[in-house]
Amino acid sequence: AVAAATAGSGAAPGPKATHVVPPKAELLIYPVMKIERVPEAAGKLESELNALDMVEVVDHYELAYHVRTRMRRAGKPLYFDTIVSAKDAHIIDRWSMLQTVIGVGKSQYNGEVPISTTQVADGFQMRDPERGTGGAYGAMAITNANNTSNAGKMYTNTTNTWGDGKQYVRGGSTTNANGQTAAVNAMWGLMNTYDSLKNVLGWQSLDGHNTASYIAVHVNTAYDNAYYSDTCRCMFIGDGSTFSSLGAIDVIGHEMGHGVTAATSDLVYSGESGGLNESSSDIGGEIAEAYARAGGKGEAIPNGGNDWMLGSEIGRNGTPLRWMYKPSKDGSSPDAWSTSLRRLDVHYSSGPNNRMFYFLSQGSKADKDGDYYSKYLVKSPAAMTGIGTDKAFRIWFKANTTKFTSSTNYADARAKMIEAAQELYGAGSVEAIAVQRAYAAINVGADVDEVGL
Repeated sequence: AVAAATAGSGAAPGPKATHVVPPKAELLIYPVMKIERVPEAAGKLESELNALDMVEVVDHYELAYHVRTRMRRAGKPLYFDTIVSAKDAHIIDRWSMLQTVIGVGKSQYNGEVPISTTQVADGFQMRDPERGTGGAYGAMAITNANNTSNAGKMYTNTTNTWGDGKQYVRGGSTTNANGQTAAVNAMWGLMNTYDSLKNVLGWQSLDGHNTASYIAVHVNTAYDNAYYSDTCRCMFIGDGSTFSSLGAIDVIGHEMGHGVTAATSDLVYSGESGGLNESSSDIGGEIAEAYARAGGKGEAIPNGGNDWMLGSEIGRNGTPLRWMYKPSKDGSSPDAWSTSLRRLDVHYSSGPNNRMFYFLSQGSKADKDGDYYSKYLVKSPAAMTGIGTDKAFRIWFKANTTKFTSSTNYADARAKMIEAAQELYGAGSVEAIAVQRAYAAINVGADVDEVGL
């Protein structure tokens, strides 16, 4: 019976599948059920049936084994209960016992949010088996670095209510309600970033192959940074000192964006390619924010909900890290390409491309004294027309994941973006023209007219 149950689950024991606990089999008389219409619904069409029109009744009984198997393959749990016939070992019924549940997370920046967790014998794990497979934990997970530089252990809790919604108190417990808030921030950000890529683009996890990653929170002490590590393909989030906790939705989306780039174009992290690498993550952060603010569902990126400012929530005085629409507002980032761009830190050389993406999505304005004006737009109309966040992101994502190389610079990015727009929307399309104008707005390529489109 056990052999039949494990074979039926598609996870027969071997080098790639092992039992977490020994399997159990219980002999019983099993009622085999069937569904029938109630007499009053006998003449109804299938499309007219109501739930109350159907009733479940016993068809017959069979002597069978109730087999409980708890296995793991490549880090992914395969927990099944199977009913196996005692007569000929055929499988009568089978169901998953992986208890994925939705917990309540009290987040620092977004109020109460739903978070996907896993129920275990003594409580709950902050491990999301609905997103990702394999990896260190078999699914997306949040770990507690506990003020060290190591990822630490996965978060657990006796109940499925997590966090207190407040900034972490330095020196306090990282596992009590206050300490859990950073984990809630991270899990909610991870879920929404994953879902925005999967639901909109069909891209699963960071690598596109649904390989699970994890985020470690409470990294070091009063650490004013968040980063992606290519050694573990995971993210680390600090509690902040000058900043509040760095687990804001756009920061999580930003760091996960580095994982996407590392798995695809692998843009070298210096010079112009490094600026494009950072910009791609800034774009990803804004996309995650827009998607999450609209409820985290749907097959398109909403054209609103994000603020086009990176890290505005983590700044204790409300000052963001970067302004997508006017990068020079930070005092260090340029608004347009120049020959000096390659010598800047990548967090500043990202500025022009961030502005390009804002213009591509939202358009520019003709007011020369405003933040949304570009002197490089010299064709008609003076204020370029945006194509919306959804289309802009589809073009960017296609270019970064299928066309860019590790050495792509601004000029090459423009060429590849035009190619991507033409492939998605057609040569001479409004979208392809918008890409040319958006890059022209940052001094990359010549401007063109929109007239007649």
